[in-house]
Amino acid sequence: MSTLKRFFQDTIIYGFATVLPRLMNFILVPLHTAALSTGDYAINTTFYVWAAFFNVILTYGMETAFFRFFSQSKEKAKVFSTAFITLSVTTVFFFVLVFLFRNYLFGLLDLEPFYFNILLGILALDTLVVVPFAWLRASNKPIKFASVKIINIVIVVILNLYFLWWVRKFPGATPQIILDNYSDADKVGYIFLANLAASAVTFLILLPYFFRAKIDFSFSLLKKMWHYGWPIMVAGLAFVINENLDKLLLKDMLSDKIMGAYAGCYKLAVFMTIFVQAFKLGAEPFFFNQAKAENARKTYALILTYFVIAGSFIFLFLVTFIDFFKELIIRNNDYWVALSIVPIVLLANLFLGIYHNLAVWYKLTDKTRIGMYISIFGAIITILFNVILIPVLGFVAAAWATLAAYGSMAIISYFLGRKYYPVPYNVKKIMFYLLMSTGFSIISFEFFRENYIVGSIFILGFLIIAFIIERKQLKQIIHL
Repeated sequence: MSTLKRFFQDTIIYGFATVLPRLMNFILVPLHTAALSTGDYAINTTFYVWAAFFNVILTYGMETAFFRFFSQSKEKAKVFSTAFITLSVTTVFFFVLVFLFRNYLFGLLDLEPFYFNILLGILALDTLVVVPFAWLRASNKPIKFASVKIINIVIVVILNLYFLWWVRKFPGATPQIILDNYSDADKVGYIFLANLAASAVTFLILLPYFFRAKIDFSFSLLKKMWHYGWPIMVAGLAFVINENLDKLLLKDMLSDKIMGAYAGCYKLAVFMTIFVQAFKLGAEPFFFNQAKAENARKTYALILTYFVIAGSFIFLFLVTFIDFFKELIIRNNDYWVALSIVPIVLLANLFLGIYHNLAVWYKLTDKTRIGMYISIFGAIITILFNVILIPVLGFVAAAWATLAAYGSMAIISYFLGRKYYPVPYNVKKIMFYLLMSTGFSIISFEFFRENYIVGSIFILGFLIIAFIIERKQLKQIIHL
């Protein structure tokens, strides 16, 4: 149980490293939706969709492979050196290759040349710091990890506020050189430049860690890491499809404005995304480090139960107060046309978190290829649902496609895990919490919209029931 308590402590720290930057980034949502039209927001979304896609290709599963071999190897310096040198070489090669053929890629990605060049710079800088960031996590240095992440997002937020708000509101207090080169018509470009500046500063901060990579390269180790990591890369590409294809298809099948409104409302699910990401950051190294512990499987089972309880609470809370958050975060009512997707997307991201938890079996048994197949299946569901149903249901079909993909992936992973790495998950209890929060959410959203008294009763009822069921287990954890 002390191991479980340490997991919660590490997750809180990594959660802080994830939550605070995401919350600061969340400040930008009302700024962006106020400053950008839905059409401009579609350009912003397209940029970051491609950033996510190429990020997976450039890292090709090396981050997870690093955790896998770093946790087991006695030659940890060799693991770091091999991973770092490999990623650095491939990143430089990619940068040069794409830069030479950039004229052929502008139209393919539907990005202006200026935006494309910024994207290329961000990708190169972010990929080069993947292994140093992974080393901080694997070496149990969450404070340093959090500090660098926070510095990165502070720069992004400050520059966004400066160019999208300060320069426009206080031109008299702005240096003339900036005013001479400022274009109010290209507000999206300043968002991208802010990201590039933050990536450059992050690169400089982590530069000392680059010298940890002594020339201790191992081709045999690289072969093992590649064999382990490439299915994760394919799974990552499938995840990008699940998460982002809907936006590109909405742009092509409906309109830029609909895509922008959809992407803006999608941001209201950020709190669930933060929760899932914080869990993943804390859980991945923990799962590998505890794999040989005597009660590892019972610990994994208990973690999933509490993950579902917390996630179900967040889901119910956000759905209950959705109109409050709508007014607070998305002040341009042109975006509100897509508000109905938010409960569906929230539930979809909760199932994604469940899948990340269940995925422990194929990572610990080195069956990452099966994980790849599961992700590919989810991507196929996403593609079919979007292509078939968007013409029929409109943009809401994209949200249902995301839920169908992540829900099916979680179910398949659970049943395959029972065969390869049985974990005693309390399925009845998990299903009870999911059904209770979903039921309360549907009633609140459909019949008591903006009735916060009734919604608060539902939330309080969920917490009381969960406390009654879990009180004995909670007392044991607290007193350890």
